[in-house]
Amino acid sequence: MSGRFNITNACSEKEDLAPVAAAKINEITAQLSTLPDSKPAFDPVDRIKTGFAKFKSEKYSANPALYEELSKGQSPKLMVFACSDSRVCPSHVLDFQPGEAFVVRNVANMVPPFDKVKYAGVGSAIEYAVLHLKVEQIVVIGHSRCGGIKGLMSFPDEGPHTTDFIEDWVKVGLPAKSKVKAESGSASIDDQCVTCEKEAVNVSLANLLTYPFVRNGLLNKTLGLKGAHYDFVNGTFELWGLDFGLSSPA
Repeated sequence: MSGRFNITNACSEKEDLAPVAAAKINEITAQLSTLPDSKPAFDPVDRIKTGFAKFKSEKYSANPALYEELSKGQSPKLMVFACSDSRVCPSHVLDFQPGEAFVVRNVANMVPPFDKVKYAGVGSAIEYAVLHLKVEQIVVIGHSRCGGIKGLMSFPDEGPHTTDFIEDWVKVGLPAKSKVKAESGSASIDDQCVTCEKEAVNVSLANLLTYPFVRNGLLNKTLGLKGAHYDFVNGTFELWGLDFGLSSPA
């Protein structure tokens, strides 16, 4: 094969080469010639099929009572906002079982403020979770090495966009960026991003208060809010709450 060193030719020049050794070299050369030049191409359809087959045999078929119960409806106690990043699936990180958590994932795990037109998708998920599923806790989880937060810290606050959606979306976290720039502007961009990953979670928690049904749940003590940060570089998970100082309307 082109580009490969010909062991047989090189060694045949040695007059004292034993016949046994020559035969072994011929065997190795034949084996090398059958090796593929590259790894097989990734087949996403096959990956999906094999993944479901494994789930079906190891989980679904192994726990029929659970899936029979789930067929009657869902009653999760948690609503989770997490990033779409493929490295931080909350069900994997927190070992959620089917039916345990109502999950919304988006770029940089943002919760935008109440807006019936601009953010109806997120609003409908919160409304359904709080008013219909009666979740008891909403958790917003940020994470290390978040590309959305790095974008937030890098994109100009004003001027024309270079993306169709991303820049406008991550600007939900602008209050977090402003705070980080004001308090840690001399730090490296990497350190600023780490701080902003957590501050953006706090901005999302504050934005949740703009949803009337969330405020009512907090005032009636039927709902709680938590912030979190998952660091997959160091294998740590932080969880915190905020004191919003809510009071009932007069």
